[in-house]
Parts: sequence; C-alpha cells; structure tokens
Amino acid sequence: MTAVASPAPQEEAAPALPAAGSSFYTAMRLLPKPRREAMYAVYAFCRAVDDVADDGGTRPVRQAELDRWRADIDALYQGRPVARTRDLVGPVRDFGLKREDFQAVIDGMAMDAVEDIVAPDEATLDLYCDRVASAVGRLSVRIFGMPEADGIRLAWHQGRALQLTNILRDIDEDAERGRLYLPREKLRAIGLTDPTPAQAIAHPRIGEVCAGLAREAEAHYRATWEIIRRNPRRPTKAARLMAGAYHLYLKAVVRRGWAAPRARVKPGKLALIGVALRHGVI
Repeated sequence: MTAVASPAPQEEAAPALPAAGSSFYTAMRLLPKPRREAMYAVYAFCRAVDDVADDGGTRPVRQAELDRWRADIDALYQGRPVARTRDLVGPVRDFGLKREDFQAVIDGMAMDAVEDIVAPDEATLDLYCDRVASAVGRLSVRIFGMPEADGIRLAWHQGRALQLTNILRDIDEDAERGRLYLPREKLRAIGLTDPTPAQAIAHPRIGEVCAGLAREAEAHYRATWEIIRRNPRRPTKAARLMAGAYHLYLKAVVRRGWAAPRARVKPGKLALIGVALRHGVI
C-alpha cells in the first residue's frame, strides 16, 4: 500500500474574506462590527473546507484534511482551539453557534470530496443542500440575532433557495468538473437513466428538469420572504439582501432559458443597486 502524503498544515494563514462587491460582502457590511466579524470567521471556515473539497488534492488527501477539520471543530468545543479555529472562539461563545452545524458543513463538503456527485436522488440532493447551505444559514441567523424558531425556518428555506439557484446557474461548469446535481427522478422523467454530466446537460429536454428545479427554488424564496416579513427588519437585513440578490440570478437563468449554448448570466448593475436600495444598504 502506498502511503498518502498529507498536505502541510496552513493554520497560520490569514482568514479568507469575502470578495469586495460580492452579495455576501455587501450583506455582511450591514451588520454591527461584532456580528460582522463573527460572520467573517464563519465565512473563512466555510471557504477553507470548500477549498479542500474542490481543490485539495487527491480524494484520500481531501478526506484526510476534512477529517482534521472535524477533529479541530471538536477540539474547539472542548476548549482546545487550534490556530485555524481560534477566530471562531468568540462567535461560538457570544452567539451560541452549534457544533453540529459546523460538522454538517464539513459533511456536505465531504459529499463532493469522496466522489463526484452525479444525478443524486431527491433526498440526497436535499441533504446536500441542507449541509452546504442551510447549515451555514443556521450559523448565520444566530449571529444575525433572529428568534430561534423563525431563524431555523429561514435557514431551511433560504439555504435551499440559494443552493438550487447555484446549481441551475452552474450546470455547465459543474459538468466540466464531472458533477451533476440535477435530481435522478427528474432526469428519469425525460428518459435519462444514469447519464454522464455531459450527456445530461446536452439532452434536448434538459430544460424541463431545470424548470422543475427552478419552481422548487421559487417556492423556497416565497417561504423565505414570508419569514423575513414577519420578523424585525434589523436582524433580517442581511438575509433580505441575500434573498433579493440571489433571486435575480434565478430570474436571469430562467429568462435566458436552458438551450445550449448557455451563456453565463449575471444580473445587471442597476438591478443589484435596486436590491441594495430596497434593503437599506446604500
């Protein structure tokens, strides 16, 4: 058996920050400094484990590094933070962040790292969305200061809305990486059984699958806004901006359509400014 070399630890690296001008960066600017810095620490964690899943070397190396992250999160909650989790000490203490949500994010990244996801069944796709998006939402709503019950509901719906939007926006890029997040049941409905990603996205009826997923995303956006509207404005400001900005992406891909070649979509600057104005950013 050939030993697999482990990557050198990078615990002293500076925390990753969201790109200036991104929807996430703009949304986080709405928060008071302690909450903003807590969100940046959570973002840095999510970026780090996402980088492992996508670009962390061979599959055994990626699995080993994600296992190290699991151990580091456990140590954090046992009062023994390592350098790369030290920025999470304050947020965990001050906002009651849950260990299981950090571990769920790692588990979601492991779903990509262990093997490429190709046409998961709907239950697996929903689990994936919960781990990589709604778990982040559960961490976020506690930092935002939302009431517990509605915060968890918001994370459930908004996480799925945003992740389904990402999937629909990125079907071509994902296929180039050998991944296909469109659900198996919807693919079978158009006559596709066990397709490769390239075969699926080239199918003449793929638009039916994408349109069905877009309708599911729309339902999650509607539920997201119902929760947001019944809660105070201050703790939901960041969620409002994220929902408004991401919904523009969904509307843009639906408007573009699903026939190949599919141009990469990006909402217009005026539309994004409109979202920012409506939610008190500028």
